[in-house]
Amino acid sequence: MRVDIGVFAHNEAAGIADMVARLLAQDLRGLEARILVLANGCTDATADLARAAGAEVADLAEGGKSRTWNRFVHDLAREEAEVLIFVDADIEFTAPDCLRRLALGLVARPELWVLNSQPVKDIVARPEGLGALDKIIAAAGGGLDDWKTAICGQLYAMPATRARRFHLPIGLPVEDGFLRAMVLTDALTGPEEFSRIDGLDGLSHLYASERRIAALIRHQTRIVIGSAINFAAFEALRALPEEARRPALARAAADEGWLARAIRARLPGWPFGYVPLHFLTKRLLRLWSHPRDLLRPKRVFLALMGFGFDAIVYVLAQYRMARGTGAGHW
Repeated sequence: MRVDIGVFAHNEAAGIADMVARLLAQDLRGLEARILVLANGCTDATADLARAAGAEVADLAEGGKSRTWNRFVHDLAREEAEVLIFVDADIEFTAPDCLRRLALGLVARPELWVLNSQPVKDIVARPEGLGALDKIIAAAGGGLDDWKTAICGQLYAMPATRARRFHLPIGLPVEDGFLRAMVLTDALTGPEEFSRIDGLDGLSHLYASERRIAALIRHQTRIVIGSAINFAAFEALRALPEEARRPALARAAADEGWLARAIRARLPGWPFGYVPLHFLTKRLLRLWSHPRDLLRPKRVFLALMGFGFDAIVYVLAQYRMARGTGAGHW
């Protein structure tokens, strides 16, 4: 099986040599695998250090994950590749054969368009010596609850033929959420088919959790702004006839101004402003939809704490988008 593994790296000089060592140590038996470090928009020595560590490197002058995704899928991956694996350069594998299992798991289920690894916070996997704040962050979620129905941009696989059906607009702050919508609806040309995405049971990877409240707020604000921008992009595409949506995506992948025009044309919206209310109320709605959890003080406490956190993020995201500084696109 021919598998191309794209490793997304932006200014990862501090850890790229260790990541290359982890990649080269992976058990890839039975695969004709190619590992390509996608050093995009780097202003440090990421590319040189990756090469010195033994990796093949694509040194891309322009950064941005959605732009780099397009380059990997449509330009840099081998035409004969059957499976594409997407890897963030700052994760850790939890098994010596993670990539092999992901590729084989995808091929074993031909109905799938995406197969995820489960993301796990490092402070959940290594709880020793945690402070009080770390324990609260860990308790609030050890990984994505919806990792089997979302796309975890840190580590996932796609059949190459299906990945090549899509292009991503340049500049998306949350490209995996946008890609999820494209996969479920085949570029907004049909109803959502949730059976196209799944996670591989027993397969996980570690990612570094934010350890400070300010950093956590910044991170989550970026996610919320990115999700709001995705909604604006979806509306821009839905305004077109179905047969025009896929060609429009291909053009957006080469047009620096497409996303900015979509944002300005559709945001703010009435009555929610820049960010849909769902991002503020989702935890409370989730708690309300599980009445038994209302009888569990810990669940209620965490939900209320999460709501308070979400309220801060929601207001901050609205403010930054109103100022036009949220993601630098308008």
